[in-house]
Amino acid sequence: MPLSLYNTLSRRLEPFEPLEPGKIRMYYCGVTVYDYCHVGHARACVVWDVVRRYLVWRGYEVRYVQNFTDIDDKILKRSRQEKSTMEAVAERYIQAYFEDMARLNVKEADEYPRATHTLDGIKRLIHELETRGFAYPSAGDVYYSVKKFADYGKLSGQKVDERQTGASGRVSEPEDAQKQDPADFALWKSAKPGEPAWESPWGNGRPGWHIECSAMVRDRLGETIDIHAGGNDLIFPHHENEIAQSEAVTGKPLARYWLHNGMVNVNGEKMSKSLGNFTTIRQMLDAPNAPDPMAVRMFILQANYRKPIDFTDEGIAAAQNGWAVLQDGLRFGGEYGDRLGWAGNVAPQADAIAHFRAAMDDDFNTSSALAVLFGLAKQLERARNLLIHEGTAGDPTAVLESQWLTLVDLAGVLGLEAQPESQERADSLSEAAIAALIAERTEAKKTKNFAEADRIRNELQAQGIQLIDKPGGLTLWHRV
Repeated sequence: MPLSLYNTLSRRLEPFEPLEPGKIRMYYCGVTVYDYCHVGHARACVVWDVVRRYLVWRGYEVRYVQNFTDIDDKILKRSRQEKSTMEAVAERYIQAYFEDMARLNVKEADEYPRATHTLDGIKRLIHELETRGFAYPSAGDVYYSVKKFADYGKLSGQKVDERQTGASGRVSEPEDAQKQDPADFALWKSAKPGEPAWESPWGNGRPGWHIECSAMVRDRLGETIDIHAGGNDLIFPHHENEIAQSEAVTGKPLARYWLHNGMVNVNGEKMSKSLGNFTTIRQMLDAPNAPDPMAVRMFILQANYRKPIDFTDEGIAAAQNGWAVLQDGLRFGGEYGDRLGWAGNVAPQADAIAHFRAAMDDDFNTSSALAVLFGLAKQLERARNLLIHEGTAGDPTAVLESQWLTLVDLAGVLGLEAQPESQERADSLSEAAIAALIAERTEAKKTKNFAEADRIRNELQAQGIQLIDKPGGLTLWHRV
């Protein structure tokens, strides 16, 4: 089955065909850096990280670009509150973004363009729009004439007369006499006292939000890209306006496929500061009894990426339990591979890979893909229990090695990786040392030196080694 994606532009599932065979250009509308990232950002960044990982696993060469919006009214407001500068605020929260995403195992993009680094491209694009009659200056501002673009509304389905000034809280200028039509939006905003500004043919000022992304896509990836991704709250007006700006100049589609992730609720309600349920990534991960970051990542992937997702304590707790199963499976090879004599030359499980690929080819059905991972982990869990209690794994070691290698590979596609073991675990006894102590304990029991036998058991237990005495004098062990 070919890879199929749900294209917001066509409102249907479509077979994926890149512009250039084997290569993909992908752009994700990133964060506006005026605050710490919240769980909504976590969802979006994890989703598009997995999409990128899967496309690479599928064999594509992916160039993945994610922007930072570092010119914005919200950043300016924060800088005034903190008696700081827009640049200082942006830098602090960009660094915080990388810290938060590293904890969720989100890989860094190939490039992170910023609006402040793309001003030449922004001004060039505005000039071209003006030259072609799609933009007009007015009292130091420059506006896009929406009614001049015949295809306006093709992404969102909204008509020109339905457009609301200020949608998404981004267009700060109210409707006024400067505009030729209330639906028009700002491409360039004239300088205001106390605000940063840049020189331009229309006077000192700063760019509007929508033109920033159009220019960054064009500068970094070209006039037409394969995939443009973002939250579904950006469909209108932001992505609609991107299309209008870019395609009016180039006459080419801005993107072949428009992909959008669903929004986040918290305990059944829309996340908002006014409701008191606004949760940042670091608040969630630094709280008492915080979930493992991989459990949060798995929770996000349990849902269809296009549907809303509800962060609840119960849902996160269930994901934590599920992650414990996967984590044990991912650690199986490190714990038992040497004991089982794994040679490292087995093939992965073809059936599991085929089922995983079929799930992900179906518009990135991560829920079904996770089911494949759990199937493998459950088989390894059974083998682990048999090793602990019976001293034998039940299945041939080559089968177990194949299952484990397949689990590690497929989990990596979803960005699910077992956390590094603690330093105490890393410094714990080797298998040879454990075997020697067990032999000493066996000898102590033979000579009825039970105090010494108990001491050795306690010493091993203190280092995370659990002993299981079996009939006939056999002692099995496992790490706790």
